[in-house]
Formats: sequence, structure tokens, C-alpha cells
Amino acid sequence: MEDFRKKLFQVLSLVLLITAFGTIGYMVVEGWNFMDSLYMTVITISTTGYREVHELSSKGMIFTIVLTVVGVGTALIAFTTGARFILEGELRQIFGRKKLERKIKELKDHYIICGYGRMGRIIARELQEEGVQFVVVEKDPAALEEKKDVLVVMGDATRDHTLKEAGIDKACGLISVLPNDAENLFVVLSARGLNPNILIVARAMEEGSEQKLLRAGASKVVSPYLIGGLRMAHTVLKPTVVDFIEFTTKSGNIGLQMQEVTVQDGSILIGRSLEACTVGDDWGVIIVAIKQTTGETRFNPTHQSVIKAGDILIVLGEISKLKRFEEMAKSP
Repeated sequence: MEDFRKKLFQVLSLVLLITAFGTIGYMVVEGWNFMDSLYMTVITISTTGYREVHELSSKGMIFTIVLTVVGVGTALIAFTTGARFILEGELRQIFGRKKLERKIKELKDHYIICGYGRMGRIIARELQEEGVQFVVVEKDPAALEEKKDVLVVMGDATRDHTLKEAGIDKACGLISVLPNDAENLFVVLSARGLNPNILIVARAMEEGSEQKLLRAGASKVVSPYLIGGLRMAHTVLKPTVVDFIEFTTKSGNIGLQMQEVTVQDGSILIGRSLEACTVGDDWGVIIVAIKQTTGETRFNPTHQSVIKAGDILIVLGEISKLKRFEEMAKSP
């Protein structure tokens, strides 16, 4: 594409050069004024041929022949290249849009991020690093200038048809981080109506908005100001605890991480106690908590705690060891 633009620029520059050459030539050879000379040059190289401005001398005729041979060919190449540039650009845009729509239709159990501002970009980056499929919905083209390898649906996330384009019916989760609570509320209402079983996480900017978003159908509501304030207070009051949490939850950290592992049906862990699993001795991981299918969460479980199908284990350990433990929790 860059080579094609360069070629187009070169051809257009050549056309301007020939136009200037013809205009100056008529002014010198025939002694015409600028407008008459420019007019004669344009109708000659464009093969329009309305009429001659003035009678041509012998020298003027020879100059017109030279200008016709050189200029008409160059102008034809320029018009062809320009038409090709426009046509290829439109076709590329059409095929690019069709390709994007096809990719989104093929997605399943993906996430939808509504809003690609500062928080939206952070969320997208984290999902990318975890290898999770997602689609971004954004209506401001300027916000997408820095996007890299991101599936995007341009449109208003509060509209049902936009969420349908993003595959709301096959998505497993939606994250709404639009600029204000009213827009996030509309997104929650629309998403819950289109997919009753989807996980919805919404951002609340103002006090009192959290309960409204939950009543509208949000599964979880996050208040950045509340979380930021608590984190800053805890940094002062409990700096070591905060450092540990940041270290274990930081994306890309290969030393130590905290993950949640779902125990699938058929896993060899089912029916075994933590002592029998020997996760600490043999696997080098620590089970911090167990969230049972009943919704109850048991923190710091004892060695007699029995693992059941569907349990979500909060596990702490090195990434390599966590991956091995995740394989044990999967179905054979």
C-alpha cells in the first residue's frame, strides 16, 4: 500500500510538472497570457479539444504535438492510477469489514469491552496477556488510534444492534467502562435483556450508582475511586500486605502469582482432601481459599477439606507449577 501511494504521488507530480511545462511553453513560444496558456495546456493533455485559444504558429504547432505525445500518456496513467487507488481503498475497506464481521461471528465464550478509554485499554491488555478472546465496542474513532490486534465494533454500546454485532448472544462476559453511569446503566439493561446468563461487570463513577447498576442486572460493580482510595489508605497502613497483593496479582510476573482454578468433572482431585492431594509438597502451590458451588467461600481451608466438582480454588504459586496444577483440575 505504501509503494502504491508513493507511485501515485510520483505520477501526480509528473502531471503537475507537464502542466507547468505546457503553460510556460505557450507563454514563451506564442506569447500568450497565463490563463490562455494554462487553458490550452489542460485541454491538450486531457484530450478535450474544445477550441484553440488563438491561432497557432508553426512553432506552436510543433510544441503542441510534443505536449500531446508526452502529456496525454502521462495524464492517462495518472487517471488510471487514481481510479485504481480509490477502487482498491474502497474494496479493502469492504473486505476488511467483512473479515472483521466473520472473525467476530466465529467467536464463542468471549468478552465484550464497552469503552476503549484508559480503563478499557488496561482491561484489553490484561485479557490479551492471558490469551482471552474479546471484542471492543467504541464509538469514538480517535480512541482507537493506538489499538493493536484488537477486534473492534464501531458503534454505540447502548444500542442493542451494536451489542448483537459484538456477539452478545455467544459471549460469556461483558465489561462496561463507558464515561458516565447513565451509559453504563443502559448497557447493563441491554446486555441483560439480550443474554440473561452473561456475566456483567460495570463501572460506577458516582455514589449511589452501584445499587442502581446491580438492580439493572449487573453481576458486579466496580468503583475506581473507592478502590483507589482504599488502596492508597492500605499502602500507608499496611504497606507489606499491599506489596504482596500487587506482586501476586501483577500480570506477567513469573515469580509468584495468584490464580483461580475450577475443578472440572472427572478431575483426579475430586473427592480427595488437601492432605491426600499433597499440593504443597508435590506441586509446590498453596490453596488459599475454596469457593464451593453453594456460593460459600472457605478461606485458609484445613488439610482435611475435600475438593468437589465445580469448586473454584484460589491457588498461590509459581506460574509453571500453577499450570501443572490446572491440568490436574481439568477433565481427563
